[in-house]
Amino acid sequence: MLAVALTCLAWGAHGVLAAIPARPNVVYILADDLGYGDVQALNPARGKIKTPHLDRLAAQGMTFTDAHSGSSVCTPTRYGLLTGRYAWRSRLQKGVLDGSDDPPLIAQDRLTVPALLQRHGYTTAAIGKWHLGFTSEPPRPTPAAAPGPAAAPAGKSKMGEKGLPVGTRIIGGPVTRGFDYFWGCSNARTMAGLIENDLVIENLPPVKMLPRLERQAVNYLAAHAAAAKGGTPFFLYVPLTSPHTPILPTPEWQGKSGLGDYGDFVMQTDAVVGAILAALDQNGLTDDTLVIFTADNGCSPQADTPGLEKKGHFASAQLRGYKADIWEGGHRVPFLVRWPARVAAASQNAQLICHVDLLATCADLLGVSLPADAGEDSVSILPALLGRGGAPRRDAVVHHSINGMFSIRQGPWKLEFCPGSGGWGAPGDPAARRAGLAEIQLYDLSRDVAETQNLQAENPATVAQLTALLLRYVADGRSTPGPRQRNDVAIDLLKTKGAASLP
Repeated sequence: MLAVALTCLAWGAHGVLAAIPARPNVVYILADDLGYGDVQALNPARGKIKTPHLDRLAAQGMTFTDAHSGSSVCTPTRYGLLTGRYAWRSRLQKGVLDGSDDPPLIAQDRLTVPALLQRHGYTTAAIGKWHLGFTSEPPRPTPAAAPGPAAAPAGKSKMGEKGLPVGTRIIGGPVTRGFDYFWGCSNARTMAGLIENDLVIENLPPVKMLPRLERQAVNYLAAHAAAAKGGTPFFLYVPLTSPHTPILPTPEWQGKSGLGDYGDFVMQTDAVVGAILAALDQNGLTDDTLVIFTADNGCSPQADTPGLEKKGHFASAQLRGYKADIWEGGHRVPFLVRWPARVAAASQNAQLICHVDLLATCADLLGVSLPADAGEDSVSILPALLGRGGAPRRDAVVHHSINGMFSIRQGPWKLEFCPGSGGWGAPGDPAARRAGLAEIQLYDLSRDVAETQNLQAENPATVAQLTALLLRYVADGRSTPGPRQRNDVAIDLLKTKGAASLP
């Protein structure tokens, strides 16, 4: 009965959707710090890194040209992707989590994408970088162990340069937030504690992490192919550790790009995607699998972006800024979708979308409604994927920078509540104030996607309208229709003392 129901879907209050064939497997690949312009197909004039597998994915599916991460840095984007809720509604108001021994950012009772899919018969797995917090319990000494210092209490097993000790128990990690299986790390800095489910099983140098993730993802697809064909689909979330720092391509990739280590690491990342696509082909899963490739934010300036640009490669393409910034280069990201015979090949879509939209999209795939207290900022992109007509369903997107600075985008207009980058780019907000720049920025992206001309002084009505919309989103605890919800903490929009008051 469930299988029959899932082939006769209807949106109810969300609209009308024609019948969709059986539930697809879903593979969601999230690169770490990959710029919009790092994908050759998206940046042919100013991109010098070869990405044949990503180009193939674009040719076989749909490219979204106005897709955004929920934040210009890692942790908050991952929170929003898995919960359908902007991370600034949580306790994390700026920056990222430390990586280990931070209490889980996703509340135990919050609905996540994998938990939703679990409820409807999916097997769920995360293979890669978590970075959403967990505490830990150090390994218990064996009776034969020599006397030594007392073991640290639960939650105090700090990750040092050698990673978490093997045998450390993870508390509040991915397998408690909707995933049946987890294999990966919190992050890949220095030595990484390699975790399987809720146990540290190995410590791994970061240069070895990406090849191991590739192998594990390929093995997962092979192991679950028969079950998927038998009616038990899977959701495989693959948050890669690359091309984030430390930028360490393996020896076989060194020198391949002619652009230095970063270019080589992007090429290796592309090859990992190619291996996953090949595994889908080899296991007869391609036609029944929805593949999404994107990135958690823009390219990091730590990739030596000035040096890359001197060699003709612009990782943000024509966009201003990089990772951490409120400008487009911080959060406009590649977003490629393939679902054979469902999503038109070699197609482009200019609708405004955001990573937080995954939860509502999965609910539409299943033909179910989300609870009132879930996916407060999530809007289904399924109509766009299927080529349905009609106006875009997302009205606006809220952006957030590493320093916790806000902006809101509606139509062509983007309003930024800071005088500078809101992050690492120049000028930063203190320097912008010293230079006498206006406290807010307004850009018409339809004419000025590079954000060069601040139009706030000439358009006070637009400033007031967008400000009121953001204030409503904050006050309502949601940006989608539904009953008002509570943010976890009070929201400080400006994050600066003595700054001009909101218009």
